[in-house]
Amino acid sequence: MNPVITPATCADIAELRQLYYAVYGPHYPVALGTDPAEMARLIEDPYSLWLVGRCAGSGALTSSAAVRGEPGSRIGRLEGIAVHPEHRSAGLAATLTEALCAGMLDTGRLDSVYATVRTVSSGPQRVVARNGFRPLGILPNAVDLRSRESLALYARHSAGVLDRRIPVTEVPAPLLPLLRTAEAALGIRYPGVRAEPSPLPAPAPHGAAEQLEMIEAPAFVRRRFRERFPCAQGWFYPLHTPNVLLTPEDGRFEVYAYLNRAGGYASLLTAHPDPAAAAAYLEPVTRALARAGAGYVEALVPLAHREALSAFLAQGFVAGALYPAMRADGAGFHDYAVLSRSSERIDFRGVAVEPPLQPYLDCYTSAWASTHLPTSSEVAS
Repeated sequence: MNPVITPATCADIAELRQLYYAVYGPHYPVALGTDPAEMARLIEDPYSLWLVGRCAGSGALTSSAAVRGEPGSRIGRLEGIAVHPEHRSAGLAATLTEALCAGMLDTGRLDSVYATVRTVSSGPQRVVARNGFRPLGILPNAVDLRSRESLALYARHSAGVLDRRIPVTEVPAPLLPLLRTAEAALGIRYPGVRAEPSPLPAPAPHGAAEQLEMIEAPAFVRRRFRERFPCAQGWFYPLHTPNVLLTPEDGRFEVYAYLNRAGGYASLLTAHPDPAAAAAYLEPVTRALARAGAGYVEALVPLAHREALSAFLAQGFVAGALYPAMRADGAGFHDYAVLSRSSERIDFRGVAVEPPLQPYLDCYTSAWASTHLPTSSEVAS
C-alpha cells in the first residue's frame, strides 16, 4: 500500500522521536531526531523541507526524512532518513527521498543536495543511488555511533549545474588520483589539470599546542564569527555554524570550528584574519580538537586554492571526497575537496560498499598509505 507523504508538523515531534529511537537506539547524535526544540525549528524553517510517511489505513508514522537548507546558500543536506523496522523493504526511504528532491531540486530552490550515508551495510547507498545521487567519496571514521563508523558522501545536482563548473589548472599532486576517480564515477572532466608542488607552511613553534586556547561558548563564538565575517566572504561551509574558537595567547589568529561531541567529530570552518594565518598551526589545532573528543576532523577546501590544500596535506590530512559544483559563483560553480584526519585507528574491514563507491575507497587507502606509511627508502635508511 502506498504511504501518505506529508510535510512534518510540530504535532508529529513526539512520534518522530519514537521513530528515531526505534531505528537508531539511544546513540543517534543528531538533533533532528532527539531535540524537540531543534526539530521544531527545522519543521518551521522556510529553507528546509521535512517529510513524513504514514500508513494509509492506520495513520501510523512509518518513515521520515528531511532536506536541510539555509539562507544565502543553494545547497542542501539530505538527513534523518528513518524507516520503522516493521515497515522496511517497502521502498519508503526511496519514496521520501524522491519527494524531497522533487520539492527542492526540481523546483529550482537548490542547486545540489548531498547526503552522508552509513557504510555498515550497502542498503543506504542503494537508496540514495536509486534516487539519482552519485558517490563523491569516503569519510573514514567520520562519526561515533555505537562504534566509530565511516560514511560515504553522495550528491544529486540540478540539471545543468555540473556543466557550469569553473575549471582549475593546477592541484597538488596527491589530489590527482581523486580527480581521476571522480571523472570516471561522475562523467565530469578535468582537462589539462597539472600536478604542481606548493610551498609548505613553516612548522608551528615548539609547544604551540599548549599555547592554544579553546573557547567553548557557542553564543559568544557565533557573535564573534558574525563580527569577523559579516558578509560571509572568505568562508564557506554550508549548514555548519561554529561553536568553538581556537586562538593562541597573543590572539594573532582565530580558528573557527564546529565540534560535535556526541558524534565525536569536528569541522574546521575558517580562520581570521585569513586561513593562511593559521596554516602552520593545523597540527596543534587538530590535537586540541582531538583532546576535546573529536576523533575525526575535516575541512572543506576549494579545489582552486592550491596553497590551502597543500597546507592540509602537509599536516597529515587526506582527501577522501570531491564535491563538484558545490558553491555558486556568478554563472559558474566551484569544486571543493573534503580532507580529513582521524586520531583513531581506521578499520575498513566492516565497511560494505557498492561497486560505484569502491574506487573512492581504493583511492583513499592508497592516499592514506602514501601519507602515513614510510617509503621503502625511508625504511632502508
